[in-house]
Amino acid sequence: MTKEKHFSGNFSLKLMAGILVFVGMFVVAMVFGAANTTVKDVWLALTSHTTNEQITIIRELRFPREVGAIFVGSALAVSGAIMQGMTRNPLAEPGILGLSAGANAALAITIALIPSANYLTIMVACFMGAAVGAIIVFGIGSMKKGGFSPLRLVLAGTAVSTFLYAVSEGIGLYFKISKDVSMWTAGGLIGTTWSQLQIIVPFIVAGILFSLYLSRQLTILSLNEEVAVGLGQNTSRIKVILFIITIMLTGASVALVGNMAFIGLMVPHVVRAIVGTDYRYILPMSAIIGAVFMLLADTLGRTINIPYETPVAAIVAMMGLPFFLIIVHKGGKVLS
Repeated sequence: MTKEKHFSGNFSLKLMAGILVFVGMFVVAMVFGAANTTVKDVWLALTSHTTNEQITIIRELRFPREVGAIFVGSALAVSGAIMQGMTRNPLAEPGILGLSAGANAALAITIALIPSANYLTIMVACFMGAAVGAIIVFGIGSMKKGGFSPLRLVLAGTAVSTFLYAVSEGIGLYFKISKDVSMWTAGGLIGTTWSQLQIIVPFIVAGILFSLYLSRQLTILSLNEEVAVGLGQNTSRIKVILFIITIMLTGASVALVGNMAFIGLMVPHVVRAIVGTDYRYILPMSAIIGAVFMLLADTLGRTINIPYETPVAAIVAMMGLPFFLIIVHKGGKVLS
């Protein structure tokens, strides 16, 4: 009991440190960009009704964009942690296991068939697409005896994702909406508005809160399913709920920023190296570190080649692909 209290105290310190890093990264993201702004401008934009060019840029463009980065980063990181724990697969991640590709294909279909669809309709379509993509991948992965091995799931996810991305591209070409689809799927936060955030943020917040509520069950499930059953857990029901949460988080993220792979893979591994294997600690820390990572990626995208923007998806992929290869080479134990 004393040991658990000691670890809980250590986690509190680590959580506070993570929050401080998050606040610092948020300030950096708000200050740096194509327009010259200062910390004072950021403070005035957030706390007063003062108006000038710099403050307007911060308040109307950067603020909603960085809020979007925070919630998308948290959503992808938490969904990746859930998938890794639920499948006991260190390579599990929404972008790798077909959820992002399914949401992307559903988005393209919706734009093609319902041109007047509002943002809520598009997000619901992304939820459905993410579910279909994941079901196909897990279905293929479980067809052979001894299914759900890490390698088989990754191979199935890669094949299904490639097919679904091709479907999206084909729909764009056939219906002559390639430009519209690419605007959604380029993987960036350009043009994020408060009206979009009002729709997407409640879904992400609800998904993260529900995942925290089930974090204890997820910890037991991640260690051994037989033990979970022996402790009286209804593992099938828990898996279904966690699957729905993952779909909510991934679908909402794709609806806002498009395809964004590797965040859900990298962040949980980093977090496990910091807080251990208990998902009561992994999930909240993943939400914070995921937000920090997304803020960093978006800031780099806005500042590397001023006044032009580097796609955030490209920056994330440049960091994520080597990380993915290291995890594969180390058998999933690079940081855990």
